[in-house]
Amino acid sequence: MDNRTTTPHAVVIGSGIGGLTAAVALHARGWRVTVLERAASLQPVGAGIGLAPNALRALDVIGAGDDIRALATWQGDGGMRTPGGRWLARTSARAATERFGDLLVPVHRATLIDILASRLPDGTVRTGTPGTLTDPGTAAGGRRAVVTTPDGDLPADLVIGADGINSAVRPVLFPGHPEPSYAGLTTWRVVVPAPDRPFAPHETWGRGALWGTQPLKDGRVYAYAAAVTPAGKRAPDDERAELRRRFADWHDPIPALIDAAPGQVLRHDVRHLTTPLPAFHRGRTLLLGDAAHPMAPMLGQGGNQAIEDGVVLAHHLPPHGDPGAGLAAYSAARVPRTTGVVRASARVARLLTFTSAPAVAVRETLMSLSRFGPGLALRAFDGIADWRPPRRTYSDRAQGPGDGHGHARR
Repeated sequence: MDNRTTTPHAVVIGSGIGGLTAAVALHARGWRVTVLERAASLQPVGAGIGLAPNALRALDVIGAGDDIRALATWQGDGGMRTPGGRWLARTSARAATERFGDLLVPVHRATLIDILASRLPDGTVRTGTPGTLTDPGTAAGGRRAVVTTPDGDLPADLVIGADGINSAVRPVLFPGHPEPSYAGLTTWRVVVPAPDRPFAPHETWGRGALWGTQPLKDGRVYAYAAAVTPAGKRAPDDERAELRRRFADWHDPIPALIDAAPGQVLRHDVRHLTTPLPAFHRGRTLLLGDAAHPMAPMLGQGGNQAIEDGVVLAHHLPPHGDPGAGLAAYSAARVPRTTGVVRASARVARLLTFTSAPAVAVRETLMSLSRFGPGLALRAFDGIADWRPPRRTYSDRAQGPGDGHGHARR
């Protein structure tokens, strides 16, 4: 095969945020891409996601950043509160923008998926088609990778394992590596109809529990909660009733939001990969997103890091030549970066597990002191939200917002 005249083919296993970002970025780079999704449609299992400045800059690389910025809703104040309603730390949309040079934008996951999928050619995504990695291939001039589907084997110059925290690709690449472990918390997520009165976005921290409320562009509210519980537990009746038991006596608007929540409240145990993988690739196959670095959601960076993964991968993989060097560069860039974010998220998760009154009182005091309070909700993102993508090496047709010389929006 003449690599300079034949368009290389990448197969993505999984059509989540990271898989679609990688597909769009590689397509813009000149690759032919096939995305395999076992579900019957692209409608994601999930509720909302907060896109931080680091993800917006990554999305600028593929021309999608401004589509997300147009969905921004946070204009005023917000911050961290106690269950009784007292503000522990306050910040504002202006302070966030000044600190990180861009917005914090909560969106519905389905909206983000639609924006990404719309940038792919028709037929790129094959729903109802599970894919199994049967050969990771050899990068150094060797054999192609192979993915087996119900329709037969699919050879590929590159395979991307974007199949989530329960990845089937990960143990093929790294057999015997420890699996993600339980972080001691379970989470609930739900999108609620527009409330009667506006409110300031907030995260509320209690004894071994947390509630977060963020408005979306269409008026609905993305609400999320977390609590210290044994792994594998479920409500004896339904999860909305469980939220009432745990949070009905917390400050407004939390009780009203719980009452307005639809019947389907998502609940998931939090697991994270505390032992990082030695690399994110082997042969012609790589991992990204939760398949590579599952993390606790306390900093809201799981999807943001997957977006980073996708654009950094495409940056290092030109549409010709052997992919080995590019995959090694991808691992070298992403393993230390994501390991740091996984560990930072785990530290915040440990703060949430405080359940004794004295420990919670100390935590609240530290959050309220002047050296911790103002900007505390933003300070946790230092070194994370200020990330910028590598210099663009894309063709002119992929130029999105930026200076035209390889730098994303600043």
